[in-house]
Amino acid sequence: MTVRPGGTAPERRRWTLVRAGSDAVPSSVRRFMQRARRRRVRAALPWAAALAVLVLLGLPVWLVLGTGLLGVRTVAVDGTSLVTPDEVRTAAAVPAGDPLARVDLAAVAARVGTLAPVEKATVTRDWPNGLRIEVVERSPEAVATAGKRFVVVDRFGVAFQDLRRRPAHLPLVRITDPRGNVDGVRGAVEVIASLTPALRRQLVEVGVSGPARITLKLTGGRTVVWGDASRSAAKATVTAGLLQRDGKTIDVSDPEVVTIR
Repeated sequence: MTVRPGGTAPERRRWTLVRAGSDAVPSSVRRFMQRARRRRVRAALPWAAALAVLVLLGLPVWLVLGTGLLGVRTVAVDGTSLVTPDEVRTAAAVPAGDPLARVDLAAVAARVGTLAPVEKATVTRDWPNGLRIEVVERSPEAVATAGKRFVVVDRFGVAFQDLRRRPAHLPLVRITDPRGNVDGVRGAVEVIASLTPALRRQLVEVGVSGPARITLKLTGGRTVVWGDASRSAAKATVTAGLLQRDGKTIDVSDPEVVTIR
């Protein structure tokens, strides 16, 4: 502040900020600052590149796994006759819109396999929005009595179809609780599969009263005591060779020691 003579009011100085030109900074300092900036840029480049790669890789993964863009829209079913495609889809229980890549194919196949007529199910992805379920149904090998009804069984002894009437083309198995006694039914089916064509034509029914108490009833009132299902091929061959012999009961439970009475 400056005071004028005579006691007049002080004169205020006016200050102005001026940006120094580049020439005001020494060249050595400018070079140092430029090198520092370049070092920072070079240090940041790998991180920027890594971030870009993560974004490029993560975006497709997120679209596939985390959104419904590639979600389930259709479920195609092939190979059904005993069950309907809708029954298979219901058993599969795959929610519409679930990301296709995240569907547990083995779990879906296992759920479809709980349907009694289904022996095996194969599930595949049908990109971009579908599942395909290939069903292999059980093959009927015999029919077992179940009270006043009949159940169709496969080669594993599994009952998979309930009927009012007996299918004439299927051999008959008489057994208590065919659904619960899978081993007994399977033994009967093994015996039936071992029969020669001549025995098969004369077969009336197979009875199972215990694990080692399988019997065959043939036409003409004849009975074959089979025993268990072991050595069935040998027993079938021996029995076929004895059909011309007299006697109502043929015991081949031990195919090496056969009795006829």
